[in-house]
Amino acid sequence: MKNEKVPSEKGFFAWLAKVLGHEKWNSVTVPIFTIILTLIVSSIFLLILGKNPLTAFYSFLAGNGFAAKASYGAGNGMLSDFFAFLNIMAPMLLAALAFIFAYRCGLFNIGIAGQMLMSGFMATILVGYNKALPAAVAKPLVIIVGLVVGGLLGAFVGFLKYRFNIHEVVSTIMINYIISFLTGFFINSRYVDSITRSSKICSSAARLTCTKVLIGGYYCNVPLGIVVALIMVFVVKFIFDRTVFGFDLRAVGSNRNAATYAGINVGKSIIMSMMLSGCLAGLAGVTYYLGYTNTIIPKTLAGMGYDAIATALLGNNTPVGAIFASVLITIFQNGANYMSSTLGVAKEIASVITGILLLFSACSGFFRYLSKNKLNRIADEKRALERARKEAESK
Repeated sequence: MKNEKVPSEKGFFAWLAKVLGHEKWNSVTVPIFTIILTLIVSSIFLLILGKNPLTAFYSFLAGNGFAAKASYGAGNGMLSDFFAFLNIMAPMLLAALAFIFAYRCGLFNIGIAGQMLMSGFMATILVGYNKALPAAVAKPLVIIVGLVVGGLLGAFVGFLKYRFNIHEVVSTIMINYIISFLTGFFINSRYVDSITRSSKICSSAARLTCTKVLIGGYYCNVPLGIVVALIMVFVVKFIFDRTVFGFDLRAVGSNRNAATYAGINVGKSIIMSMMLSGCLAGLAGVTYYLGYTNTIIPKTLAGMGYDAIATALLGNNTPVGAIFASVLITIFQNGANYMSSTLGVAKEIASVITGILLLFSACSGFFRYLSKNKLNRIADEKRALERARKEAESK
């Protein structure tokens, strides 16, 4: 008996199961594992295309200011690329937080794109086109309009869910279409730029990006939205971890029947959760349309509203995890153009890599399930071996 070993306890897969199945650390180890799998599969894909994976990944980093490019235009450098990265990451992070807030209450807010568009549109016409407002007034007003418009849309969806039991996925998809065509009609009829055929740009005083700021000898577009986004990360985390309201939302998301039995007002929780999710989506909208793009293309929803769902899932539906997930997704998407020009491939390759990442992220629960099963088998074999040893000793 001394020479017997437990085969399943040894080897790489047993070690991997221990890493991924650890209750305390799997919220970190599983996303890292999905990223490693993505890099491996993407490398194989790039090798099939005859491209160097290391060059590709370096190009993604260089396109976002995390590495040096071969050359820069006048007044540009790594710092200007890094601020451009932060400019697009801000609305992505806010949109991911919007999804997380609803998801923690058991709701699936797929209307983030529409809430972003309506908030951006209303802030543009109410504040962005008012050139008499100074920056000290216009910028806070833009944020307030984003919060109010997004919150009202979210609360309406929550009300439909509570009062008429209309599934939020159905209602938000329909509302997305309504918002897309409604804003498109008004832009084309009243606010269209005759040259670009998109909406007229808003005033610089209302824009949430300070353009061409000279920093370290480089002209940078400094995003104010990234400050708002990081503040919201800790606000959302505080609400869920430290408040009774956050506990009620999580209880409703875990089991509505049990929450009702415990005396929690489920209807109020649903409406409030969707309202605050809409507020965050509204902030994402104003930082996107009055920060990153400064214009609205008629009848077009921002793909970011849907990418944010996958970003939240990659971040394990936690506010802090959403930061790292937003960084990773934005690196791939924002660095696509430079990667394309460096490798001589279509920039859609970046979308393929992002899709691979999101596919593995969607399998994160399955990875945890496999790891726990492996650990249970190891524990069962240990117990069986221990029983056999005791029986042998008793004889």
